[in-house]
Amino acid sequence: MAKIETPRPVRGTQDMLGGMSEAFQERFAHVVATFDRVRRLYGFQRVEVPVFEATAVFARSLGESTDVVSKEMYTFEDRGGDSITLRPEFTAGIARAYVTEGWQQYAPLKVATHGPLFRYERPQKGRFRQFHQLDAEIIGAGEPGADVELLVFADQLLRELGVSEGVTLNLNTLGDAQSREAWRAALVAHFEAHRDQLSEESLDRLHRNPLRILDSKDPRDRPVADSAPDIDLYLTDEARSFFDKVTAGLDAAGVAWERNARLVRGLDYYRHTAFEFITDRLGAQGTVLGGGRYDGLIENLGGPSTAAVGWAAGIERLAMLIEAPELDKPSVAVIPMGEAAETKATGIIADLRRAGLACDMGYRGNMKKRMQRANASGAVWAIILGDDELARGEAALRDLRSGEQQAVPLTALVETLTAT
Repeated sequence: MAKIETPRPVRGTQDMLGGMSEAFQERFAHVVATFDRVRRLYGFQRVEVPVFEATAVFARSLGESTDVVSKEMYTFEDRGGDSITLRPEFTAGIARAYVTEGWQQYAPLKVATHGPLFRYERPQKGRFRQFHQLDAEIIGAGEPGADVELLVFADQLLRELGVSEGVTLNLNTLGDAQSREAWRAALVAHFEAHRDQLSEESLDRLHRNPLRILDSKDPRDRPVADSAPDIDLYLTDEARSFFDKVTAGLDAAGVAWERNARLVRGLDYYRHTAFEFITDRLGAQGTVLGGGRYDGLIENLGGPSTAAVGWAAGIERLAMLIEAPELDKPSVAVIPMGEAAETKATGIIADLRRAGLACDMGYRGNMKKRMQRANASGAVWAIILGDDELARGEAALRDLRSGEQQAVPLTALVETLTAT
């Protein structure tokens, strides 16, 4: 009979099992748990949006000409002939739901979520084709205080994860619509004057997405990009005041930041604040959390003009930066010897777990092997149950730290262990 070939995992995906050598799954779970705890402190509701959407949701929100839409999305036609896309990011789906589900009535709305996203990109350190993100958004608030709150939330999350050291908040303003349009025109004129020095990719972006040339990684583009005019020359008084209020709020909250006048967002619906928390510990891809204000997005999706600001952070990338948390180990190991003892132990272990005690049962091997496994598990107590103990209506309770052992009535096990 021919050997059955086991299908391999799809490139750029990963399987995670808790307790593996690097305990990556434990770090992953710790990032999510910390995010859920901190977002409650800031009053952000948990929201769920579909894993797939109509392709138009992402094409309109990310721009037909962006790399994500043109090269990286997982798009397919379903049985009804509709074009469907696995979500490459959260913001577009949340913005779509805000319009279609009547969430405008709750504005200003503070929401947060986390889960898997999908992009067909070249896998590299900290980057996968199925990856996971944290996401936080404030929709319906045009005040700079909303930007500040999101940034302070992000800063506290990184602090509580223990990764704030060595992570720098880079901050910029893209101005209001008037400022941005004037800056864009100046950039196009500057790049046109030096088009013979630009890379092919930047020439392609010149009229389509000129702001993106500013953060080009191609060394051919850097001299031209570095000599381009800053947005500060084109800021309206209102836009300058908005940015001043954001930075004053960060200073008041004790959040350190650095101005990066070359930090941009290429799509036209981005306004005012743009930011990235950057580390040098993950190679070339140094952003661990990033976002900005996107006041024009909901209008792009057919909704009313709505102010909004948000950020996203890669869970895998954060998990790579944090120390492995203390694993939850069984505090009680139940060791039954014999069939009758196993049956009784099933009831005992259920009672212990209902009382809030972490415990596990040793099924296999002789007494010595079971005790070795109990010690290796990190358990504090071992409950030993055999025919003799059953006959007396008691169990042997051993303290695995000291080796001391005592007989405890079966009816008093829960009380004895919860009192220690």
